Amino acid sequence: MKKTYTYPSEITVGVVGYGGAFNMGRQHLKEMQAAGMTPVAVVEIDPARLAVATQDFPGIETYGSVEEMLAKSAVDLVTVITPHNTHAALGLQIVAAGRHCVLEKPMAVTTDECDAMIAAARDTGVIVSTYHNRHWDGWILRANELFRAGVFGDIVRIDLRMGVHGRPGDWWRSSRSISGGILYDWGVHLLEYSLQLITAPVTEVSGYASSGYWAGQPDAKWGADTNDDEAQATVRFASGQRVNLTITQLDGMPERGFMKIVGTKATHVIDWNGSETVTGQAGGRFTTERAPNPKAEGEKFYQNIAAHLTTGEPLVITGEWARRPIHILDLAAQSAKAGRALPVKYA
Repeated sequence: MKKTYTYPSEITVGVVGYGGAFNMGRQHLKEMQAAGMTPVAVVEIDPARLAVATQDFPGIETYGSVEEMLAKSAVDLVTVITPHNTHAALGLQIVAAGRHCVLEKPMAVTTDECDAMIAAARDTGVIVSTYHNRHWDGWILRANELFRAGVFGDIVRIDLRMGVHGRPGDWWRSSRSISGGILYDWGVHLLEYSLQLITAPVTEVSGYASSGYWAGQPDAKWGADTNDDEAQATVRFASGQRVNLTITQLDGMPERGFMKIVGTKATHVIDWNGSETVTGQAGGRFTTERAPNPKAEGEKFYQNIAAHLTTGEPLVITGEWARRPIHILDLAAQSAKAGRALPVKYA
């Protein structure tokens, strides 16, 4: 029987992963706590980090494996903070045990993995979501506001890019087999922004990749498994609109901004410090408006989770929503290998 909650404090929460990098385990538990939910469990293979968790959250249950936690703890909702290629297996364990599951982004590496988790969650009556807290970044909130106000006119294309010429780090995110590839870190965020603005179905994805330069360096940690040096995805929508995504470790002259929205009335460029909107006027004149980025509202992610479980508020980041950018990236990787565009059945 599906468990019901009257108050957020009745929702007990835990995390899988309490590593020291970015201290994400602590961050997630603190955000869930701020949303009213009750932290009760931590899974971590490093005993030293479990000791840190007990200092951060006195009395919290600690476990060395997900199996142990699911057997011994009554935790209701579990967030997975582990390398990308482990998300699907852990997520399936959690939802099969009848627990709600949040996965750090990306949801998974392949479309099939996403579909398996979505189906399992549906079968057991729990939610599966992905930590797309950047859905509420100030820059995309403002872009959505301007779009709804008609400032851009009709959106024709969105260009997304991140990166500059430079050696990739030695961490697991630079391993293709662990991370999914160069597009799977910031590319997931950038695509999620774009899918808020272009809502038509995706019909086709073209992927491109260049590899071997950084992997060929004599001290490359991951050798041939190093991520591509640069990868691109071009996404075609049923509406005729398109999105171009580039993530690079090669480009020595990167363009300004990481998101450029080209509309029939205006072009909007977003960078770290603010945004610039250039609007065409009669007679070939243009007006330019520069504005700072509004404050991010990422805390709304767990607030929405708590409200969904207590009052039935619609879930913003559903499994189906989180699947969309993964399906695009999955197809982009397949397309790059095949050397041709690939059609989309549904996305």
